[in-house]
Amino acid sequence: MSFKVRDKVVIITGGSSGIGLELVKLFLAEGAKVAWCGRNQEKLQSTFDALSAEYDANQMFIHHCDVLNKQQVADYVALVIEKFGAIDMLVNNAGQGKVADFFATEEQDWVDELKLKVFSVVNMVNATLPHLKQSDIASITNVNSLLGLKPETHMVATSVARAGLLNLSKNLANELVKENIRVNSILIGLVESGQWRRRFEERSDQSKNWQEWTAHVAAKKQIPLGRLGKPEEAAYALLFLASPLSSYTTGSVVDVSGGLSKEI
Repeated sequence: MSFKVRDKVVIITGGSSGIGLELVKLFLAEGAKVAWCGRNQEKLQSTFDALSAEYDANQMFIHHCDVLNKQQVADYVALVIEKFGAIDMLVNNAGQGKVADFFATEEQDWVDELKLKVFSVVNMVNATLPHLKQSDIASITNVNSLLGLKPETHMVATSVARAGLLNLSKNLANELVKENIRVNSILIGLVESGQWRRRFEERSDQSKNWQEWTAHVAAKKQIPLGRLGKPEEAAYALLFLASPLSSYTTGSVVDVSGGLSKEI
């Protein structure tokens, strides 16, 4: 099945690892032109070099960019236009969580979380909007967390920021529909990542292997599917929402949490 994105241009933030990197691979496999950014130049170059062995390097573009810096974002978008001549899809995928309850959360933590989860998206949307308006398949897809609907006290600032992004996504969908730009989101639960790998290495029970340890985590968190999600599973949902296959879908939220969300 084709996702109808061949030779279309997608920008992905946070594309050098995890869900972002898996999405880069999926778009390249579909023949899209892919630009991805991150804050670690070494990781960006490493992913570019590795993928160049499998895909056409002319279809790829990387750039070191802090999505909280409006000038860097503007420069990044300008370079993508210079390279590919258009932007058809934007996928916002920046941000990790802050582990702290209300009493352990400093004022700067609140500011940092809101900036990373909300203003990173605002900056990218503002910079790409003039180009998305010219596309016949324009879409914006945001990676969000189940915390936006199901807040956790040990991640209070992140939960609040994620709820803000959920609201922003819905507002953008309502406002940009007149420009024929679709806006959708995914809500991820617990997904395998470098952060979980580090926790595994630091585990107290060294007798458990990765599968056993993550199964224990899933059971403790009461995830119905009994395991953590894989980055590529979230990436497939993003690819569908960003692509023309979901051309009649906007303002939607896809739950990719293994059944962890119990809400109707």
